[in-house]
Amino acid sequence: MNKLGKRLMTLTVIALVLTLLSACGGKDNSGPALSGTINIDGSSTVFPMTEAIAEEFNAAHKDVRVSVGTSGTGSGFKRFARGEIELSNASRPIKEEEAQDAKNNGIEYQELTVAYDGLAIVVNKENDWVDKLTVDELKKIYEPDSKVKTWADVRAGWPATELRIYSPGSEHGTFDYFTEAINGETKAMRNDKQITFSADTNAIVQGVSGDSTAIGYFGYSFFEENQDKLKLVPVDNGTATVTPSPETVKDGSYSPLSRPLLVYVDKAKLSKPEVKAFVEFYLENAGAIAPDVGYVPLPDEKYTEQLEQLK
Repeated sequence: MNKLGKRLMTLTVIALVLTLLSACGGKDNSGPALSGTINIDGSSTVFPMTEAIAEEFNAAHKDVRVSVGTSGTGSGFKRFARGEIELSNASRPIKEEEAQDAKNNGIEYQELTVAYDGLAIVVNKENDWVDKLTVDELKKIYEPDSKVKTWADVRAGWPATELRIYSPGSEHGTFDYFTEAINGETKAMRNDKQITFSADTNAIVQGVSGDSTAIGYFGYSFFEENQDKLKLVPVDNGTATVTPSPETVKDGSYSPLSRPLLVYVDKAKLSKPEVKAFVEFYLENAGAIAPDVGYVPLPDEKYTEQLEQLK
C-alpha cells in the first residue's frame, strides 16, 4: 500500500471511531469541544509530517483550523519570534540570534524532536559514472569559489561534460544543514552561473530529472516520493560508504547528512486548549505517521519523555 493509501485508511478509521462515539451518546467525555486557529510555518522538509498530523487532528477536532505554511526554517523562526505563529517547523536547531529575537519579544519556547531525516544526494537516472561521492568531492562541487566546471573536475576519468548544480535556497534549513555539514560553515556556498537555487524542492527534482549532467540534494523523503525519476548517490564519509535509508538515518551511520526534524512551540500559547491538544496529539502520533511520509520515527520513549515535559 502506498503512503496516500495508508493515510486515507488512517483517516477512515478515525472517522469510523468518531461515528461510533456519536452513535453511543454523542460525546467522547474527553472535555469541552475544541475550536480556534493554530498557525504553523517554517521548514518545507518538516511540512509533510506536520501536515499529516494536522489532517488527522482535524478529523477529530473539526472546529479547529490548523494552517501549515512552508516559508522555510529561517522565515518561520522570524515569524515565531514576532509571536505571529504558535509553532515553527525547523530542519535545524534555532540559531543564537533567532533565540535572542524571541527572548527580546518575551517568547519562551520548547524544542520538540519529531522524527529523523537524511539529506539525499541525487543525480539523473542516465548518469552511469557516479557510483558514490566522498564528502571531499561534495565540498569541491559546492564550496565557495569552487573551480569545478565539469564532472571530470570532480574525479579523474569521469566525463568532461558541464556540471549543472541544484540547491535549496538560503531560506531553507536544508541549505543551512548541508553547507555546515559539507562546507564547514553555515551558508557557505558557491554562487555562479552553474548553480540554481530554488525555494521549491519539486523544482530541484524536475531540474535534476530533466538534465543528464545535473546533481542536487534535498530531504530523503523527497527522494522516496520521486525515486522513479532520480538516482540516489551513496556518500563516502571517510569511514564507510553509506546509502541513506530509514535504518542508516536512525542509527547515525549516514553521517554527516542525517539530522533530527524539529518543531518549536511557544510556551505561552500552550495555555490555549487547542494548541496544547494539538502538540500532545503530535507527539502521541508522530511515531506512527513518520514512516508514512518518508521519515524515521524516534524510539517510543523519546516521544513519551517530551510529552512529560509539556506538563
